[in-house]
Amino acid sequence: MKKTHRCVLTGITTFMLLTVSIYIYVVMPGGRPLEIKKTDELFGIVEDGDIICRLGNRLWSEIFSGISVTDKRFSHMGIIRIHNDIVTVIHAEGNTGHGNDSVSEVPLDDFLLIARKVGVYRINNIDADKISRIALEYVGIPFDWEFDMHNDSKIYCTELLYIILKRIAPAMELNTVFIEKLGKEIIPLEAISNSEHFTEVYYNSKQ
Repeated sequence: MKKTHRCVLTGITTFMLLTVSIYIYVVMPGGRPLEIKKTDELFGIVEDGDIICRLGNRLWSEIFSGISVTDKRFSHMGIIRIHNDIVTVIHAEGNTGHGNDSVSEVPLDDFLLIARKVGVYRINNIDADKISRIALEYVGIPFDWEFDMHNDSKIYCTELLYIILKRIAPAMELNTVFIEKLGKEIIPLEAISNSEHFTEVYYNSKQ
């Protein structure tokens, strides 16, 4: 009986440790954010259709930034939308902790809350406001945990931009990297920051 009791306690303890570990790994901060305010020059620089990249302060962010080969500054991206002088970001995000793993539109302030690094990229030779207009069509689409860039019924962060570019500039390619564990090609953040099709117009980093 004592042995059974011990086994139950061990099982409960293991489960609790696992739960805490997952919480720490996914949710808890991995560094202090930039604390960018509306007075920062960023708010005067962004234009409709710009691509905004960030490195989050969650430990999970390090995994996504690590997918890039040469430029590991960022872990997530979104698309700037400016409507009636209100600046928002349309982005596909998983692990929000709020049951909203989908493409959503959020105030720029909210997008920056956990940012340790921020970069803004402007597309060259394309009417950028087309990007934000099309992005709006995908709000509400579930996050793509299978990371399948060839199926837009679900969408992960860089896949959103990939889908839009296929519609407005089919000849434009975003570089991919092969992730062996998934057995799939993934679009890393450096496909934007290292691309000749985009110009970096802003960068801020928390050292």
